[in-house]
Amino acid sequence: MTGKKLTVLGPGCWGLTIAKLLNNNFENICVWGRSSDLPPSLINEKRIEKPLSIQLDKKVEITSNLKTALDNADIILLVVSTSGIRPVCEQIKEVGLKSNQILVNLSKGLELPSLKRMSEVILEVLPDINFAVLSGPTLAREILEGHPTLASVASNNMEIAKKTQELLTVPSLFRLYANPDLIGVELGGSLKNVIAIASGFAGAMGLGDNLRGSLLTRGMAEMVRVSTALGANPQTLYGLSGMGDLIATASSPYSRNYTVGSLIAKGKKIDDILAELGSVAEGVKTSKALCELAKKLNIDVPVSNAIYEAVYTNITPREILDKLMNRKLKIED
Repeated sequence: MTGKKLTVLGPGCWGLTIAKLLNNNFENICVWGRSSDLPPSLINEKRIEKPLSIQLDKKVEITSNLKTALDNADIILLVVSTSGIRPVCEQIKEVGLKSNQILVNLSKGLELPSLKRMSEVILEVLPDINFAVLSGPTLAREILEGHPTLASVASNNMEIAKKTQELLTVPSLFRLYANPDLIGVELGGSLKNVIAIASGFAGAMGLGDNLRGSLLTRGMAEMVRVSTALGANPQTLYGLSGMGDLIATASSPYSRNYTVGSLIAKGKKIDDILAELGSVAEGVKTSKALCELAKKLNIDVPVSNAIYEAVYTNITPREILDKLMNRKLKIED
């Protein structure tokens, strides 16, 4: 199914990657960003070199004019950092969306300090829009290298989910599944970033595959406990946006969150790590939001708490490990 116009809001690596991936699905493609986020090479040559090398098709329009970007778009992908979701939606509200347009969020995380899911933030600012979430194992570098993957599209309106699925599926490269569990798909993609940091931590410390497997399993249990308490179907967490995304993100050096964990294990401070990465690692902020949510819900999340401490305190890597390994014995749940 070919659409007339796709608009991507956010000129970061994932936004440009998805624009390139969907090039043949749409007659016209527009990438929007703030003027300060649009380097000359992107404007003039449709290309960036860092942190990944991405060359877009010559038909892709690059603009800082939001009205131009939204005009006549069949589908609009929101691919900005979680901290930018609310202000960008406020700008969208000023311009306005038409009743036939679909807004799809691809950003994974929770808003601070509200602890709201991105869909809650978006629909708070833009009620009554056609809305969906896309989430799954989507490492940008692998997609740019031409490797296939799968993901979930969720909406409270299954007709919107199915239409989005049809518009964004790329034969042999990008297979999408429609899902009615918006909460589960969204939380799976968000919370797994925290556990991916734990995996990178274990890998860099040379603690072995046994421990990494153990951390992923116990971390998955935390994801399920918190998500179901917030209304998710537990089955969703074992799907593409939960376990699928966790396996990919927690085992790949291409993952920013995995990289954060590995650098923490080497004793580096988070500010230096983020400066070195030069891009957002949503698991850092999500660790804080997740631990605050768990506290409110009275849910035990020791792996996530350990990552929060690793990011926001001066605890040493060895102390983190000892705290996790020497907790009070309990029944597995």
